[in-house]
Amino acid sequence: MLTARRVIPPLALAAVVVLVVAAWAVRGPGEKPVAIAGGSASRGETAMAQLGCGTCHTIPGVTGADAGVGPPLTRWAERRYIAGRIENSPGNLVRWIMSPQAVEPGTAMPDLGVSEETARDIAAYLYTLGDRDRVDR
Repeated sequence: MLTARRVIPPLALAAVVVLVVAAWAVRGPGEKPVAIAGGSASRGETAMAQLGCGTCHTIPGVTGADAGVGPPLTRWAERRYIAGRIENSPGNLVRWIMSPQAVEPGTAMPDLGVSEETARDIAAYLYTLGDRDRVDR
């Protein structure tokens, strides 16, 4: 009978564990805290509550935002794409928040008439979600 000890030598198993832990602990380029010029995370959190974003999305830190119509916005800072196909960058996110229909016509995300200032605030808040220094994981 084969056991894990015979199949995977202990030293190799230890090396794999060390590599996995190191990869998890080191921030990749998409996981560094993102600063949004002119954006305020605290204003963004408030704006998301006022705009009713929680009607469709689950959003950590926003009271009552636990819906499942749209994708959950948890761990946003760790995501690579917006709407599954657009690179997750500050500029793209601000454009998406302001006018999702212009970015991806026919998307379920409605245009809410969000100003650029408010979009920057919302983006600033979203980029705090998933930052390893916070506890929204």
